[in-house]
This record gives sequence, structure tokens and C-alpha cells, in this order.
Amino acid sequence: MSPDLSPDAAGGETLQEQPAPACVMSFNASDPSGAGGLAGDVSTIAAMGAHALPVVTTIVMRDTAEVFDQHVIDADVVAEQARSILEDVTISGWKVGFLGSAEGVSAVAEILSDYPDVPLVAYLPNLSWLEEDAQQAYADAFRELVLPQTEVLVGSHQTLMDFLLPDWDSERPASPRELAVAAAEHGARYVLVTSVVLPAGKAGADQYLDNVLASAQGAITGEKFERFEVAFVGAGDTLAAALAALLASGAELHAAVGEALTFLDQSLDAGFRPGMGNVVPDRFFWALPPAEEGEGGEGSADDAASPDDDNNTPKGPRHVH
Repeated sequence: MSPDLSPDAAGGETLQEQPAPACVMSFNASDPSGAGGLAGDVSTIAAMGAHALPVVTTIVMRDTAEVFDQHVIDADVVAEQARSILEDVTISGWKVGFLGSAEGVSAVAEILSDYPDVPLVAYLPNLSWLEEDAQQAYADAFRELVLPQTEVLVGSHQTLMDFLLPDWDSERPASPRELAVAAAEHGARYVLVTSVVLPAGKAGADQYLDNVLASAQGAITGEKFERFEVAFVGAGDTLAAALAALLASGAELHAAVGEALTFLDQSLDAGFRPGMGNVVPDRFFWALPPAEEGEGGEGSADDAASPDDDNNTPKGPRHVH
């Protein structure tokens, strides 16, 4: 499509600018695998029709299989990145991913507090690769400073249980509503809990994992995804970034969650394996030509996918390219 040009006063032509899409600021790690982190957020937000404003919080050393280490960005540098563009661009949404350290959490939380009317989607990844003291300091800061400003907290069932209900001692796992009650005690309005294991004896318990949006009043909406045989990396970041972009664009929460889950399903269904590790979501599945008959991968067009932390156990992709 050619740009819309009109004559200017000097007899030349000027570009007729189109309205800007919704702008979403993402605070996240630099992930060289491109599966999650800022690379994943940028591609997801773009695929949803919004514009990403990426702020680097830490540089993660990883491949498509595992995380090895990180180099945290100084908290003042994180804040300066954000403040510089916020003085120029009007934002409509926040996506918070991994912030690197407790100091990084504090710096980002201070920025968020200046824009209380902008919806925040916060993703809590599995941080078991961090040393225990660093994990605890990060969790404490995130719980105290970010949750009070969060519209939707996204994470896998196990990760959210460890974070929100560390002293849970019942034989049964906490329900999404119980997690939402715990999150609400710290100020978060909703939780989007992924990879919820269905109770034994319930139809599909061995075949499906549930994904549920809940508030302290109860479950609101959700979708069951099939269990699979291969592992994905970057699923949680993809889901949270898609939801942030949809909310920033004005979608109602219930509809936005459904669309974000569908987008994740299709991104994983079209996933590819760029290296020797896990499968990476293809956020631009809709831009690919349809696969020829017989060229599909392990899955089928009716298969679904399961969002989780970096090491998930989902299905084979529809096609690998």
C-alpha cells in the first residue's frame, strides 16, 4: 500500500500520517533466544496490532533449553530508559516481565505509580534458576510493590502457588479463586492461572490442563488446553504480552483473555524449534502461507496448546519451519 501523499505549500508532497496504534511499555529481560523476554514481547505486541516500547531490565544468559545466568541492568538505567520515552509517547498499557532484581522491581514500581490509570499485566516467570536469597528478595519486592498496581497477574498454577501461598499445606492444590484471594490481599484485581491440573476423575483430567481467569469472587472465564509431548519456551510471556496489548487497545477483560488464549494456542501450534532445545512460539503464524497437505508436524489442526513457564509439557507443533 502506498502512503497517502498531498501537496505541501512549496509544491512538494507531504505524508498524511495515520493514527498511532496503542503503545504498550514492556519491562523485561533481554533474551537472546528470542523466545521470551523483550524479543517475545515486541513480536507479540506487534502481532496484536499495538506498538511496543521495550525497556531492558536485565540481560539473561540462556539458550532455548535453559537459563544459565544474568547481568542485571542498573536500576537507574532502567528508570532512565522508561522516563525518556514516557516524556514523548502516550502509553495505553504496561507489560511487566522479569525485572532482574529487587532493586529493579522498586525502580519499575515507582514509574508505574505515576500512571495509575494505565492497565498493568504482570507476568511471574519460574525463577528457580536464581539463588534462593535472590529469589526471595525478588518475590518480596514484587509482592509489595508491583501487585498493588496490577490489573491481571499471569503465571502457571505452580509458580503462583509458590509465590502467593508459600505456606499452603493442604493435600489438594489451591484453586484459581484461592490464588485470586491471595493476590487481592496484595492489591491485584485478577489472576490468569495457566496449566491448572484438573481433579482426578474429572472428564479430561488426563488429557487437558485448564487456564482460568479469576477474581476473589470466583472463576470468570478460561479455556482448557491439551497436554503435549514437547516443551515450549516463552509461552507465559506471549500470553501476558498479548493480553496487555488487547487491554491497551480497549478490549474488555473477558474478551481480551479469550482472544489472548486463542492467540497463544495458535502461536504454539505453529511453533518451531530453532536450536536443540525447546519449541519457540510463532507469533506471526497468521502471516505464513498454509502448509501443504502432508507437511504438518506432530499435531493436528484440532490440537490446542498449554501455556506455562519456560519448561512446559505441551503438544507437538502443527508444523515446524
